[in-house]
Amino acid sequence: MIQISQMKCRIDHDAEEPARKALKMLKLPHSAVKEVRIWKRSVDARKKPDIYYIYTMLVDTGMKAPKEEQLVRKLKNRNITVVQPVRYHFPASGEKTMQHRPVVVGMGPAGMFCALLLAKAGYKPLVLERGQAVEDRIQTVQRFWENGELNPESNVQFGEGGAGTFSDGKLNTLVKDPAGRGRRVLEIFVENGAPEDILYVNKPHIGTDILQNVVIHIRRQIQEAGGEIRFQTKVTNICHEGGQVVGLETVNASGEKEYIAAEQVVLAIGHSSRDTFAMLKEQGVHMEPKSFAVGLRIEHPQTMINFSQYGMEESPYLAAADYKLTYRSSTGRGVYSFCMCPGGYVVNSSSELGRLTVNGMSYRARDGVNANSALIVTVTPEDYPGDDVLAGVEFQRQIEEAAYRAGNGKIPCQLYGDFKANRPSEKPEAVSLQNKGQSCFTNLRGILPEELNQSLIEGIEYFDHKIKGFAREDAILAGVEARTSSPVKIIRDENMLSNIKGLHPCGEGPGYAGGIMSAAMDGCKAAETIASVFAPYA
Repeated sequence: MIQISQMKCRIDHDAEEPARKALKMLKLPHSAVKEVRIWKRSVDARKKPDIYYIYTMLVDTGMKAPKEEQLVRKLKNRNITVVQPVRYHFPASGEKTMQHRPVVVGMGPAGMFCALLLAKAGYKPLVLERGQAVEDRIQTVQRFWENGELNPESNVQFGEGGAGTFSDGKLNTLVKDPAGRGRRVLEIFVENGAPEDILYVNKPHIGTDILQNVVIHIRRQIQEAGGEIRFQTKVTNICHEGGQVVGLETVNASGEKEYIAAEQVVLAIGHSSRDTFAMLKEQGVHMEPKSFAVGLRIEHPQTMINFSQYGMEESPYLAAADYKLTYRSSTGRGVYSFCMCPGGYVVNSSSELGRLTVNGMSYRARDGVNANSALIVTVTPEDYPGDDVLAGVEFQRQIEEAAYRAGNGKIPCQLYGDFKANRPSEKPEAVSLQNKGQSCFTNLRGILPEELNQSLIEGIEYFDHKIKGFAREDAILAGVEARTSSPVKIIRDENMLSNIKGLHPCGEGPGYAGGIMSAAMDGCKAAETIASVFAPYA
């Protein structure tokens, strides 16, 4: 396989130009190769508004490696190399007999991909998800956004697909991937209805509207391969004897309790499974508090972000622009943008009564009038109340209660100029809110500790030097962003096992992932650890 990197094309190029240009560089006719495909694509806006797409192309010549190397040497171009792309391989099955089928707790990205790989390998997994199937969950969430009626068991955080189902659907990750899990995850998304460009764009995203259908297709694959999924089934206890998992206690939406025997349990709970964290603590599962970040969402006109990044407010050839910003405050805390949603919405993503948290969400088209991003500040266990392992959960709850009070149950919003001056905002005529959920204008300064407020102000003023207008007086702040990552880490060993044998913590909730991709990859890894030891379930 020959790779061509750093290949430039104008943003208005036709669909066939990357392949034509690649073959021209290799001095080969199309009939002489088996396949030409895009491997990566990014935007070069360093000389805006003169903008280019930068491609990495893969060409399968059908030649054996020595001949490809000979061709590359002859071309004498350092951007043309011979490569062997990593191919993902699920491990051969082990020989140990399973007395019961494996159980996967949670149907977010980690649990979903773990269950899919196990099902396809013949392990007939049972998946337990406390929330609803996507079709019902969408209706439940929409009712909540319209009238504030929260279902604590099925909401933006809980349900099929996990919290990512109501997000931007970002698929980028910084996780190192020598085994090719990330590529395989993307391929599975495409096989189940995601746009093919997620395989190569620099910052891929599906969009909540597409992702919801993709999740349904993956569910059906799991079921067709022999897996079973039980929705609205909450795990209330992990039963273990002699340091080994022996079963789970559950309760369904009707209040019916059930004991499920199991010796291999994948714990793919999300970062908001606070009641489950408390249960695990009672059962002696080893956990520790971890640092995370909290803050506020900020909204700007998308055209302003486009102009800053592209030198133009709109282009039919470019996606809505994004940004990534970082700053070190005078107190030493990190301030940074997180989960930036071009053309997106700020959504009420609460999961507990009397508490309020927000997140960002975009549709595939990213065609909303506002861009939004979380601006968050690092907090550590030293900031939490007390030294309990779940003190980070208590910290989250305190600021979420303050946000709920500030907005009287609605998303509390404030103009940045008023936030700086510590005065309440009244809704001005010119401001366009792009929110999902009832909103109101108020004062956000009482939600976060004042040191964090000051850090955010410092950061926003600094970011104005990077993106002109970032600190504009009418930028909209909304709060509170409290669920950026898990506040705990469930300790596991090199075999992905907790101190209780047979219990495999994985994904965001146990503290080993930070987004859809890394969670899905961790779920793949959990499936591999079970399959490499045990034979398929008969």
